[in-house]
Order: sequence, then structure tokens, then C-alpha cells
Amino acid sequence: MINKNIIALGFVSFFTDMASSMLTSILPIFIVYVLHQGVDKLGFVVAIATFISYGFRILFGILSDRMHIVKPFVVAGYFISAVTKPLLALSNSWQSVATLRGLERMGKAMRSATKDSLISAYSNGKSGKSFGFHKMMDVAGEMLGAIIAFGALYYLGKSEAIFRELFAWTMLPGLIAVVIVAFFVKDAPYKEKKKAKFDLKSDKKLLPMLFIYFAFTFFIFSDSFFIIKAKESGIDIIYIPLFMVLYNFVQTISSYYFGVQIDKFSPTKVLIFSFIIGVLAMVALLFNAIIPSFILLGIFVVSSLNALRAWVSNEAVNKATVYGFLYGGVAGFSALGATVTGLIWKHYGETMAIEFSIIGLVITLAITPAIIRKK
Repeated sequence: MINKNIIALGFVSFFTDMASSMLTSILPIFIVYVLHQGVDKLGFVVAIATFISYGFRILFGILSDRMHIVKPFVVAGYFISAVTKPLLALSNSWQSVATLRGLERMGKAMRSATKDSLISAYSNGKSGKSFGFHKMMDVAGEMLGAIIAFGALYYLGKSEAIFRELFAWTMLPGLIAVVIVAFFVKDAPYKEKKKAKFDLKSDKKLLPMLFIYFAFTFFIFSDSFFIIKAKESGIDIIYIPLFMVLYNFVQTISSYYFGVQIDKFSPTKVLIFSFIIGVLAMVALLFNAIIPSFILLGIFVVSSLNALRAWVSNEAVNKATVYGFLYGGVAGFSALGATVTGLIWKHYGETMAIEFSIIGLVITLAITPAIIRKK
């Protein structure tokens, strides 16, 4: 039985990610083809947006563990995201897009580690199922947001005005999420509300596995580059959001299943499986198999992230801090990876960028079993 607080958090993520997907499923197209910026500028936007969140994710994870503050950070983080997304409707340059995306990601940074700490507190020993359910609701919201974006472009047209109106309408589901988390989610059941002694030595053993995951996030393409590859392969802009629908549908129907498998087998076994799927996603992209590549990317994202979240829940002592380090590391390494990908794509072509990704992923996958055995 899933705890009612986790169910409520699932709906919070559902509405938040509905808003996010209304934006992210068309934002790469908006930057490259509406604002007429290059793919390298898209890489900069992705990098800046994720890198800004790096320090804040770690910071709020540490503060949460030291001060026993959880729900206030979660509520504030969702509020910041809700009010900054609609402001993208006013953007006229990649720099303004990057700034607003960075602010929105700061809100996500504030809530990410603390939210996972909250889920862990109410998981009752079933961290795989709990995180699987939460991720299922998360990506279901993303799927609905992508459907809304597709419907708007298909029925109302693909003009610049429609793009901007979609950005503005993200305010509604964002504020619904804030209301739910503020009034229907209980704070973590800490017995004391005072500063706790902070010591990370007990969690140093987790670093090798975390850095393996960071390396994988560096090399694998973000969904933004999958979107641009779909457009470059000749698919009309109107239909691009449907690929995000597919991407999120795959995650929705498989998230809880992978959560069960994590509890049944182990997080590390599911993580290795996810790495294999990630390599196959990039191979499919190399051969222009766009639909299979989005399916495989969805499986990789949902299985790997659920495995890491459950693993941290099971192994970490300072949970919020380690979650903060996990998300901060993903942000930092994926930001650097997006920058490198954008530059290689611009100067050497998309094929070279994809081949660079595949080589890096294969090397990372090859050394993963040895790291797991040392743990």
C-alpha cells in the first residue's frame, strides 16, 4: 500500500511536470527555429539551466539534513518553478531563455533532494515501489503536457504566438501543484527540530557508484537533442511533441514495474540493465530509428533514476544530502555534456556527436560491474 503522502506528492509532480512538458517539448524548437539560434546555443541553454541548479541541490540537501527542514523547501521549490515558467512567454533571446530556465531549475534544486527524502521517510521499506509510483505520476504529467502542446500546434498553428501562449498557460497546473503540496502533504516525521551533527564520512562509500552514473549522464544525449535530431530527420514541427508523448508514455507504463523489479532483485542490477538500454537508444539515433530511440531513452531514464533513488534510500545515512549530491552531479555533468554535444554537433556534425556519445557510454558500461563488485 502506497502511503497517502507519497500519493499526494505523485499528484504534485503530475501537475508540475504537465506544465514542464508543455514547455520543454517545444522549447528546443522555439530556440532553434523561432528565435533562430543555433544548436550550439541550445546546448548552452541546456547547460546553463542544469548547471545553475548544481550548487543549490547540494546546498538544500545539506540544510535539510542539518536543520531537519523538509516540507518548506519542497513547497518553496514548487512555487518558484510555477511562477518562472510562464515568464518564458516574454523571452526574445537565448540568453533570456537560459536565465529563466536557470531560475526555474533553482526551484527544482530546492525541492528535489528534500522531496526524495520525504518519499523515503514514508516508503515503509518499499523504496522501489514508492519511487516507482512517484515517477509514474511524474511522467504521466509530462505525457499529458506533451499532448497539450501537440494539440495546440496541430489545431491552432505553429506560429510564434502559439508557442508563447503555451508558455503562459503553464501557470495553471503549476499553481495547482503548489496548493496540493502546501495543504495535502505532511512534513517528514522528525522527532526533533534542531541542528543535527553533520558527518559525511559514512556516505563516502557511495561515491564510486554515483560517479559512474554521472559519467553516463555526461555522454548520453538529453531529450532536447533527441528532439532536434527528429526535426533534422525531416519530421514536421507539429508532430515533434508526439515523440515526447511516446517518451513519457513509455516511462509511465514502465515506472512502477521497474520499481517492483528493484525491490525484487537489486538497484544495481536494474542500473546495469538501464545502461545497456541507454547505449541502444543512442545506436538507434545513429541509424535514424527515431521512434525506437525515444522508446529506449524513456526506458533508460525511468529505470536508471528509480534504481539510483532506491539505492540511495537503502544505503545512505544522510539521505537528503546524498540526494542533493546525486541531483547536483547529474546537473553538473549533464550540463557539461550538453555543452560538448552542442559544440561537436555544430562544428563536426550530428553523426560525430552521436558516435562520441556511444563510445563514452560503452566505456562507462564496461567498467560498471567492477565498481559494483568493489562496493
